[in-house]
Amino acid sequence: MVQALRDGLAGAGAVEIARLGGLWRVTRPWHPGLRPFLRSYVGYWEAVTSPYEVRLVPTGCATLLINLAEPFTQVRRLGMAGGDSGRIGSLVVGVEDRPAICVHPGGQEAIRVEFTPLGAYRLFGMPMSELTNLAVEIRDVLGPEAGVLVERLASTRDWAVRFDLLDAALLARLDQGPEPTPEVCHAWHLLSGSAGTVPIARIAAEVGWSQGYLIRRFTQQTGLTPKASARVLRFRRAVAMLNRGTGSLTEISAACGFYDQAHLNRDFRAIAGTTPGRMMAARRVEGAMALSASANSSKTGSATGR
Repeated sequence: MVQALRDGLAGAGAVEIARLGGLWRVTRPWHPGLRPFLRSYVGYWEAVTSPYEVRLVPTGCATLLINLAEPFTQVRRLGMAGGDSGRIGSLVVGVEDRPAICVHPGGQEAIRVEFTPLGAYRLFGMPMSELTNLAVEIRDVLGPEAGVLVERLASTRDWAVRFDLLDAALLARLDQGPEPTPEVCHAWHLLSGSAGTVPIARIAAEVGWSQGYLIRRFTQQTGLTPKASARVLRFRRAVAMLNRGTGSLTEISAACGFYDQAHLNRDFRAIAGTTPGRMMAARRVEGAMALSASANSSKTGSATGR
């Protein structure tokens, strides 16, 4: 099947297929109209079919996952009452500040797209606060036409055609979606550009809003309060530094704006449900940590644009 797929894509040029762990991953350069709103865009299918269970940790993004084969058995949010999705196929995941458990029976084939919070606000066309820490069936967010799109994507084996179809659907929704307010955009750029270290009072003063009004509008359009967003951003920077082996935990704590190492450890437990050391030791790709012997953590991996 792999060779046949490669032969079929030989003329596409821009589409690339590569083996990564237990997955075949498919990528191509992002459409220029989508690039400002994206953080990853990748297709994949299992090289060897096997069930898996992984822990997903917050990425600071919202996710659209188009399931082209077997649905998930369960997506369960930790520390949240009623956070169990049950059996779910294609889905939208809002911006998160706590971990989740993802269970799949095996045989997954999917396209995973991660959006910036404000990109997701435009795409989904609804307050992002309504999706915070939730995994929701795609039709419940994007409407019945999303189900038709999923069927069309699943019915073709040509990945270039799949990407073309999805690009067109995403561009159409983004063109019709609500514009984030300039003040929220500026607040997000200040917060994300500093990896969560700029004080909220300073952001409010710079955009000309009271802190209370900033919190309300920012939460509506990004899904998290400025304080919670800053916490996730600091966590992500710490994870990146740990991955690179940049300094000790004490040095990383100071560089990322934590009060001390104990503060870093507390935030890791709250956001990832584990310690920095255990997270680094776990078999994982892009924030997914294997929880069982049969797990293949790269099943939830994402790709950066080129």
